[in-house]
Amino acid sequence: QPENVMVYDISSDQVDSCIAAFPGVKRATTLHALVKDADVVMLGVKPQNVEAVLRPLNAEVEKLGPLKDGVILTSIIAGVPIEAFLEYTNIKHVVRAMPNTPVTVEQGCTVWCSTPNFPAEKKELISRLFSSIGDEINMEDERFLDMATAISGSGPAYVFLTMEAMIDAGVHMGFPRHIAERLVMNTLLGTCLYAIQSGEHVSKLRNDITSPGGTTASAIYNLERGGFRTTVSDAVWAAYRRSLELGGKDSNVGPGRNNILPTFWQKDMKDDTS
Repeated sequence: QPENVMVYDISSDQVDSCIAAFPGVKRATTLHALVKDADVVMLGVKPQNVEAVLRPLNAEVEKLGPLKDGVILTSIIAGVPIEAFLEYTNIKHVVRAMPNTPVTVEQGCTVWCSTPNFPAEKKELISRLFSSIGDEINMEDERFLDMATAISGSGPAYVFLTMEAMIDAGVHMGFPRHIAERLVMNTLLGTCLYAIQSGEHVSKLRNDITSPGGTTASAIYNLERGGFRTTVSDAVWAAYRRSLELGGKDSNVGPGRNNILPTFWQKDMKDDTS
C-alpha cells in the first residue's frame, strides 16, 4: 500500500514526481528517517555514489539509533556486489537485484540473489515484491547478476534499437511513421507472446516462417551476412564486461579474451579459465 512506502532523494523534483504518481507515499526528510523503521530498503543510486551514500548513513545510525532488527537492504544498482553493502553498512540481510525498465508497466524481469543464510520468510517477501512488477528469478550465485545485467537489464535498449531500425526502414519504404511504429511494436509484442505460449525453441519458430526462396529467407540471409548474431552477442558480452568492471572485477572474459566465460556453476571461477 502507498501509505507504507517512504521515499528519499537529494533531488526534491524526483520525490515530488513519485508522490504525485503514487498518492499516499510519504516523503522522508533524511536518509536515516527513511530507513530507521523500514522492513525493506530499496537503494537505487549511481554505482560510483554507493560509498558516499552509505558511509554517512552508518555514522547517523551510530548517532541517532539503530535500524529495525532484520531490515533488508535491496540494491538495484548495476555491478556493485553484495560484499560492498556489507562493508558500508551493518545490515546483515542484503539483496542484489537487476530489474529492467518494463517493470514500469508490470512486465519486467528481475533477477536477484541474497546474502548466505537468507531466511526463507524474507525470500518469500522479496519474491512477492518483485513478482508484483513482472517475472522474478532468484539465483543462488551472485555472479549470475552481472550476466543478467547484460541480457535482461540492458536488453530493452537492444530491443528499442531494433525497433527504431525497423520503424525507420518502414518510413523509408513509404509508411507514415505512426503506422510503421504500430506495425513494429505489435509485431514484437505478438512475437514474444507467441514464443512464450508456444514453448517451442525460437530457432524452430523462426524456421517455421522462413519459406524457401521467400521474403523472410532473403531478409535472414542479409542479417546473417551482416554479422547480426555476432554483433548482438558482442554487445551482450560488452555489457557483461562493463558490469564486472563496475564491481571492480576482472572483465577480461569472453570471445577473443584471455579468459573465456568460467563455468563457475561446476567449479570455482578462479580454477577455470578455459
